[in-house]
Amino acid sequence: MSGEPNFGRKLLGNARNIAFWLVLFLLILALFNLFSGSGNTLQSRSVPYSEFVAAVDDGAVSQVTLDGEAVRYRGADGQDYTTIKPQDAEITQQLIDQGVPVKAESQEQSGFQTFLVSLLPFLLLIGVWIYFMNRMQGGGKGGAMGFGKSKAKMLTEKHGRVTFDDVAGIDEAKEELEEIVEFLRNPQKFSRLGGKIPKGALLVGPPGTGKTLLARAIAGEAGVPFFTISGSDFVEMFVGVGASRVRDMFEQAKKNAPCIVFIDEIDAVGRHRGAGYGGGNDEREQTLNQLLVEMDGFESNEGVIIIAATNRKDVLDPALLRPGRFDRQVTVPNPDIKGREKILGVHARKTPLGPDVELRLIARGTPGFSGADLANLVNEAALMAARVGRRFVTMVDFENAKDKVMMGAERRSMVLTDDQKEKTAYHEAGHAVVGLALPKCDPVYKATIIPRGGALGMVVSLPEIDRLNWHKSECEQKLTMTMAGKAAEILKYGEENVSNGPAGDIQQASGLARAMVMRWGMSDKVGNVDYEQAHEGYMGNGAGGFSISAHTKELIEDEVKRMIDTAYQEAKSILEERHDEWERLAQGLLEYETLTGEEINRVIRGEPPEAGDDDGGAAEAAKPSVTAIPKTKPKSSPGSGDGGLEPEPST
Repeated sequence: MSGEPNFGRKLLGNARNIAFWLVLFLLILALFNLFSGSGNTLQSRSVPYSEFVAAVDDGAVSQVTLDGEAVRYRGADGQDYTTIKPQDAEITQQLIDQGVPVKAESQEQSGFQTFLVSLLPFLLLIGVWIYFMNRMQGGGKGGAMGFGKSKAKMLTEKHGRVTFDDVAGIDEAKEELEEIVEFLRNPQKFSRLGGKIPKGALLVGPPGTGKTLLARAIAGEAGVPFFTISGSDFVEMFVGVGASRVRDMFEQAKKNAPCIVFIDEIDAVGRHRGAGYGGGNDEREQTLNQLLVEMDGFESNEGVIIIAATNRKDVLDPALLRPGRFDRQVTVPNPDIKGREKILGVHARKTPLGPDVELRLIARGTPGFSGADLANLVNEAALMAARVGRRFVTMVDFENAKDKVMMGAERRSMVLTDDQKEKTAYHEAGHAVVGLALPKCDPVYKATIIPRGGALGMVVSLPEIDRLNWHKSECEQKLTMTMAGKAAEILKYGEENVSNGPAGDIQQASGLARAMVMRWGMSDKVGNVDYEQAHEGYMGNGAGGFSISAHTKELIEDEVKRMIDTAYQEAKSILEERHDEWERLAQGLLEYETLTGEEINRVIRGEPPEAGDDDGGAAEAAKPSVTAIPKTKPKSSPGSGDGGLEPEPST
């Protein structure tokens, strides 16, 4: 129903534009016709008046046209000439005496021509002025003067209706927002008891968790207009444009109330005021001030609910988060195992699955995955099945897709020498053996020496359950496994022959050790102080803070180095104790290139890995299986890669 008025307004605007350009064309055409009469003079050759008189005396003039002071004549050669007659010269009688045909043109224009010539410039100016005023006041949003109009787009049923059935894995967030849907359906239910619906809801969560999809589901369930806009669409280089767009957006919303306005990435416009952005006249701050007033100022916006999404709540201005503006702050986290299974089911609706596919098994192996990661996993599996001509997606396709997402695409075309392969095998075998020897390390999921992404090889370890926090002992053992690659290279080839392969390991170990010392208070010498926040500035926005003294910096670096050195020595000791297991695994990697968790255990025991049997891989996949989170992706190194145990521990 709401599409008909919009269509009518759009049609009227197009008609106005067409009429304007048509009138402008007719005026230009009339002007051209008016002055085209003098165009023939451009083809005449101008001569001195004396030459004209001489030609008359010689009888070399066949025809003359007198047009005021201008004289046009045709010579005996058939060529047209033009000249200017002096004011006191009389040539008419002489021409008649010579028998030359003489034609005189009137110097007076018609009243219409005179009026048109005098009025035409004004008509052009008025037409251009009307056109630009029309564009500025709503005739169009894409013109030169339309930059002050809101860029919010209204989604309708034709864009695809999304409901809560299409959103899975975030049940708690859905429950908090169902009350908003109920209010939009039946506002009297709340108003008769004096209750007021929240004016705004802020969706906070990591990227890919479904914040935008959840907002669309609210609009789909309530059946109301849904306006969507990005926070960056408000701010332009012109001062005041952002505030104008905010006003226009709320005017549109009021006309379509009850409705939902969704602002994606609101941190682009809602950052903390005065945090290194200049004075109060800053364009971004004016836009934010206008947004604050529109959400809860002197005028109320009944029936307009603002939903915003961000993954940077820490940088938002406190005025946005107070009651009366964003009354509810809904956390949209990464789903748990049940949520992941439901999300896989949603994304697999249009994908034919084979009888061996168990979504719960895949969900168990994807701790920390977001909804977008799981959607990407299903899509990659479908593409791989289609590539080999299958009619449905099997568990093997999911395993291959998991490896591609988790470790990168295989680079089998990359040529490696035997020496490079051997160094990579011993490096990765060191990670795996140490990881298996330490009880608090995550289970080893897979080891490979096939180049993937930017790494020549890697070992991937995944937790058996969703990890919510990290303990000091776990972090220390994680450091030990990370440094095992370099320890393996030094034990095998000596100090002088160590490669740059451990570069990624060193980077990861340094990051983890600094987090333990500077953020988590896991060093007794440094103490329970957040030195990382002190380094970045107060509240992490550069608006102030305190510096770290030289003594404290030295103490922090000493503790970081001590933790890494201790982990390296422990990894070296484990490899010396388990030298035979390490050798067997390295040789197994050289022979089979890729080994799963259970196959690694068989090779270490001296048994054949039973390559080609998927049972072991499937059984091991029941513990950790697929992963694709940015935090847990194995990071590549310039050399032989690194052990894939790289999630940043979360508090």
